[in-house]
Amino acid sequence: MTVGNGLVSGTHSSKGGPCWYEPYEGNHVMEQRFLPGMSPGLVRVAEAAQRNPGRLLALAHHIDVEALRRAYKRIRKNAAVGVDEVTLEDYGKDLEENLQDLHHRLKTMRYRHQPIRRVHIDKEDGKKRPIGVSTVEDKIVQGALSELLQVIYEQDFLDCSYGFRPGRNPHDALRALDQTAHRGEVNWVLDADIVSFFDRIDRKQLKELLQKRLADKSLMRLIGKCLHVGVLESGAILSPETGTVQGSVLSPLLANVYLHHVLDLWFEHEVKRRLSGKALLLRFADDFLIGFERKEDAEKVREVLEKRLAKYGLELHPDKTRLVDFRRPPLDHQGPGPETFDFLGFTILWKRSRKSRKGWHMGTHTRVTRLRRAQKAAHEWCRRQRHQPVKEQHAALVSKVQGHINYFGLRGNERRLHRLIRSVERSWHKWLNRRSQRSKMTWERFRRMLKDYPLPTPKAPKAIWGVTS
Repeated sequence: MTVGNGLVSGTHSSKGGPCWYEPYEGNHVMEQRFLPGMSPGLVRVAEAAQRNPGRLLALAHHIDVEALRRAYKRIRKNAAVGVDEVTLEDYGKDLEENLQDLHHRLKTMRYRHQPIRRVHIDKEDGKKRPIGVSTVEDKIVQGALSELLQVIYEQDFLDCSYGFRPGRNPHDALRALDQTAHRGEVNWVLDADIVSFFDRIDRKQLKELLQKRLADKSLMRLIGKCLHVGVLESGAILSPETGTVQGSVLSPLLANVYLHHVLDLWFEHEVKRRLSGKALLLRFADDFLIGFERKEDAEKVREVLEKRLAKYGLELHPDKTRLVDFRRPPLDHQGPGPETFDFLGFTILWKRSRKSRKGWHMGTHTRVTRLRRAQKAAHEWCRRQRHQPVKEQHAALVSKVQGHINYFGLRGNERRLHRLIRSVERSWHKWLNRRSQRSKMTWERFRRMLKDYPLPTPKAPKAIWGVTS
């Protein structure tokens, strides 16, 4: 599921598998981190990675036919096609023969990654986000690579990292923030934004960081093929020298590895011991914030953070990076709470408890831009699908609305959830009414229809979960 991107489909579980919270660094002993459904070979890789904090040899042979088959099964059925225009269904017609051929080319080093087709999608600020679309075969290779690297780096990643990791989700990050804030350890928040992170990753430094863990030259060569790949845009093949392609199966894992070294380890083992108060780093891929107990610590880290990121080709956005006063108001405070900030599609704020004796609690609202994007997405979907049977429209809308509720259904956010649902109902009514000039869809008739085809609604307490008092 894409975090907070408009009107999302499907469901989202707050559990989603086992979670691991013990960080690994140096020679510390920790519980091994196993992924659901791991093959015996990958279990052995995880055990070796846990025992040996150094470089690992003989890894490439784990990308076998079975690993390629697992990667094929993980590709979405409606995934966009790459430059060869081969669909997942087309590739699957002779799946075993194709996988055997692909595996043979990998073993004999004759595999070549095809150029990535670049498309652009709208961002909430009106700009365009470039997304790369790989061929089915390249997605399979990236998926198998990502699975292997995930097994290794799950033994290394720290507790502060939540993005694109098995058993961890944005609600876990929000819960950690909530608990720490209520202990009085987050009074100042450095709300950070990295400029065009995926486009600015220094490939040379990324490979040097990977080589701290990976001593298998064949595996590193394969990673290089996935990194140094041409991009097809407007009929021309471009060869960017920096960055990883957004939309690539492998990019989120590589981004986590990069920021694990650039940010996570640096903050946990170099920065925190130099601070006078407590501090908390929360990172979801390239979206991160740092909470501080004391303002002087926040100002000090703000200065050195820019230099640290610049060393690795990264830059903080000057307009979107700010220090927020997030001190919890006293019990007798009158008027609005302190400043707010946005994180993972939510606006985070202090809210007065309904029972005044409880004072203030940390609350979450759907970020205004995300709510508007979801409303717009629903309106456009209803317009495009207005001629489809009502039963089919209803099934799709239920999935989309329920997916939004599952993600944004946190305590105190009911009002904005209901705003979305009412907006979807208005859009659905409008476009059903316009699909025929003979039979008008009056509001009375539409409300009768909603009794047979109701949209989901957030029902406490099930829908309001994730953040604790």
